[in-house]
Amino acid sequence: MTEVPILRSPRLAALAGVRHAFFTRQGGVSLGLYASLNVGRGSGDDPARVAQNRALAARALGGDADALATAYQIHSARAVVIEQPFTGDPPQADAVVTRTPGLICGALAADCAPVLIADPEARVVAAAHAGWRGALGGVVEAAIEAMVSLGAAPARMSAAIGPCIGPASYEVGLEFLEAFIAVEDSNDRFFAAAPDVRKRLFDLPAFVLSRLAAAGVTRAEWVGRDTLTEEDWFFSNRRAVHRGEPDYGRLLSAITLEPEV
Repeated sequence: MTEVPILRSPRLAALAGVRHAFFTRQGGVSLGLYASLNVGRGSGDDPARVAQNRALAARALGGDADALATAYQIHSARAVVIEQPFTGDPPQADAVVTRTPGLICGALAADCAPVLIADPEARVVAAAHAGWRGALGGVVEAAIEAMVSLGAAPARMSAAIGPCIGPASYEVGLEFLEAFIAVEDSNDRFFAAAPDVRKRLFDLPAFVLSRLAAAGVTRAEWVGRDTLTEEDWFFSNRRAVHRGEPDYGRLLSAITLEPEV
């Protein structure tokens, strides 16, 4: 079915009635900085190429471009429940949840952690965009709460974190560490020493996994791919900033329910 390279989570792939994909930067039609599967409408890429890339990705999951629902992401803890494709401007949110078969919930990222969640028994799925701000603010919990409102249960959920900036790549200032400790002292366990004593290395996927577990979703994994270091495979905001590049592409992670037979 797929025409573009896809990464999958073994945990999610084992679920009946659920399709998912962590798309890479490969297999699309964009050029230059955006080569090639850039799905970010907010980027400076040619909108026609972005639209074609979104159609390619949707087709890989068995749908058309109109079925792909991605929000206007604002690093918030807001989740929206959808029953039909977005029309007009998408809502400002960082998680999209549905129980409608054929609708594709998507999250865009380029270092932030995309999180896909499914309860195959209740037939509810979600896609969340968890940067450090959203993850600390509760976007994972918001997505889970929205799923529960549709009949899902955390104990039945499985989740996967897609390609994101890895624990050896995410160097942050001490004020960043202080912000996490201010919320919970034990958050210091997600930080390690960096070559620069004025910095720390932050483990974003481990932090997101901890938020999933605290919310009751214990069947969860990170796919283990680092967007910063794997340039041939992934877009990276931080890499673009380091190089002084004016923009960067966005990666898509998406999940959908198969129609019931």
